[in-house]
Amino acid sequence: MRMRAAVLGGVNEEFRLAEVELAAPRDGEVLVRIAASGLCGSDLNAISGKRTLVPFPAVLGHEASGEVVACGPGVSRLHEGDHVVLSILPWCGRCTQCAHGRRNFCAVAGAAMAAGALLDGTGRLSLPGGDTLHHFLTVSSFAPYAVVPESGAVALPPGLPLVPAALLSCAVLTGYGAVHHTAKVRAGSRVAVFGCGGVGLNIVQAARLAGAAQIVAVDVSADKLALASRLGATATVHAGEADPVAAVRRELDGGADYAFEALGREQVMSQAWASLDVRGQLVLVGLLPGGARLCLDAGPFLSEQSVTGCYLGSADPARDIPVLAGHYLRGELALDELITRQIALDQLGQGFADLRAGRGARSVLVFAP
Repeated sequence: MRMRAAVLGGVNEEFRLAEVELAAPRDGEVLVRIAASGLCGSDLNAISGKRTLVPFPAVLGHEASGEVVACGPGVSRLHEGDHVVLSILPWCGRCTQCAHGRRNFCAVAGAAMAAGALLDGTGRLSLPGGDTLHHFLTVSSFAPYAVVPESGAVALPPGLPLVPAALLSCAVLTGYGAVHHTAKVRAGSRVAVFGCGGVGLNIVQAARLAGAAQIVAVDVSADKLALASRLGATATVHAGEADPVAAVRRELDGGADYAFEALGREQVMSQAWASLDVRGQLVLVGLLPGGARLCLDAGPFLSEQSVTGCYLGSADPARDIPVLAGHYLRGELALDELITRQIALDQLGQGFADLRAGRGARSVLVFAP
């Protein structure tokens, strides 16, 4: 199949629209017509070089939804016509991590992502002359079609629109998982969320779903803080106008039981750490640059405070996406409100400029039906 896709040649280069070849799905793979793809911080990290293990040239994009239009041999769970959310957590079912129930750390998937390939170590994308074109996180959804592993796609229930459903793939899944799986937030607890971008806003509404009594959202954008309030924050702190640590501790009568850092910045992580109460837990959701070192005040360890890492919310997409879809269909989870702007393929550059500048909650690339 020949199609027009957005190709990134290297770090800090501009996207170029090009004709590319997409081969048919092989064993255990499906061909998906992409409906929508959110512009995510993980894509931006690849563009800027913050995510270093990205082979170029590549077709980026991973937070996506679409319709299965063809199935390769051996596919049994999905069928043509299924509406699906794509996932960067495919799994092989055979490696040590999968055998121990840690499919989100599948070694085969990790090797495939590092190689810019699919699970069998080869790619389906190429330039018309035959030159290699790499996949991104086994998805590559900045194109009208993608070939993905069956284990990297989750069927959606009827009635869920495909455009907002794309956000379930990453931002919503990460925020929900960080609260419900990584931290296991208890009902009645006090929560602070540092950074109200695509993931942070979903931490806010996941904390609401978990029954947190108080949720303080911290950011430098008044618009994002206003949206955080609509999604469930009981108080907001503008970090450019007040000391965020003092403000959070004051709002939460001594500090947070759980503090989530969703920006990937060392200074903000230290602020989140300082905002905790006795036995509070810091959950590091944001991605630091490769080789970064985090320096935290050691004193709070005497108060039995703890630090926890978080990879995509400790999520299992096959388990969690249907749950999130149910919350949306019952009116308990906001998705449409998170979409600031719908864009076309030739507007990716501006979309990422907005993301880099912190404008809006989520831009979503939408393909015509």
